[in-house]
Amino acid sequence: MLAALSAAVVWAMIPVGALDVPVDRSSHSVPTPKGGGVGIVAAYAVGTIWSSRGSGSVELPLLVAALALACVSYLDDVRNWPFAVKLAAQLAAAVAVMSCGQMVFRLALPGDVALPLGMAGVVLTLGWLLFVTNAVNFIDGLNGLAAGCTLIGCVMAALAAPHLLEMQAGSLAAGVAGFLPFNYPRARIFMGDVGSQVCGFLLADFAVLAAGDARASLVVPLALLPILADAAFTLVRRALQGAHLAQAHRGHLYQVAQRSGMKAALVSALYWLFSAWGGACGLLAGRSGGGGWVGFAACAASSLPLLPWVWLVARKSKQAGITLW
Repeated sequence: MLAALSAAVVWAMIPVGALDVPVDRSSHSVPTPKGGGVGIVAAYAVGTIWSSRGSGSVELPLLVAALALACVSYLDDVRNWPFAVKLAAQLAAAVAVMSCGQMVFRLALPGDVALPLGMAGVVLTLGWLLFVTNAVNFIDGLNGLAAGCTLIGCVMAALAAPHLLEMQAGSLAAGVAGFLPFNYPRARIFMGDVGSQVCGFLLADFAVLAAGDARASLVVPLALLPILADAAFTLVRRALQGAHLAQAHRGHLYQVAQRSGMKAALVSALYWLFSAWGGACGLLAGRSGGGGWVGFAACAASSLPLLPWVWLVARKSKQAGITLW
């Protein structure tokens, strides 16, 4: 039902969404409406409220923060506000949920290991929420890439912590499932910032909520690892080059792969596989016994596909004569 609601809203947004007109750095070649994320947000909101009716367990701070961020992000899709406005909205949303107690002071890891963070957890939680929100936003440059990874992350989160995240992660997953057919493999509409920023923010907060559960604490971070690694790798590389970090570009690994001749649909599908592999590593680690090495082994295993991917992209870009990332 929620997927159908999302699909209906996405379909309705196609004729009214602001057009994303292609420029030199764009991966698409024809003007395409954006704002499909409105359907994702609608499904998440309705699902969260409906599933918790009468129980008093609505995650009100997270829902309100996500809706506020969605409103600002949709206006940004229409008006193209500067990055500082986006960051301010993200910061306000993060502070809102943190002020209601959603912070990580102790990280539970597989193998009965607990990592105390103390007051450093405040800074780390804020940094995590902002980084993941922007990473998912940055990665939303090929049809289905961000949406597919979000769907996988939500499914993994619901499987890892059904007592904690099934309601919210399931609602977000349904919203993304209703959107994806309109965006992959051929895009009739993009999710826009209203979709990518809210998806990133919610996924980041799901990880915060699960941080105290050793069975689930690694699942969302490892499912998001291909996105986070791509964003971090690109930011570090551009910083070393002296580039303006807030300036739009086409230097992410997934973008370089597509510019080098790989089909966009294939690149997105590969990131889905990387995401599913990472989430599965987190799930297995959380459900296994053993000592403190389990979490380390899960992180190491989840990163295995990424180094060959970087090598492949570098090789193909060289073959294609791409020198500027």
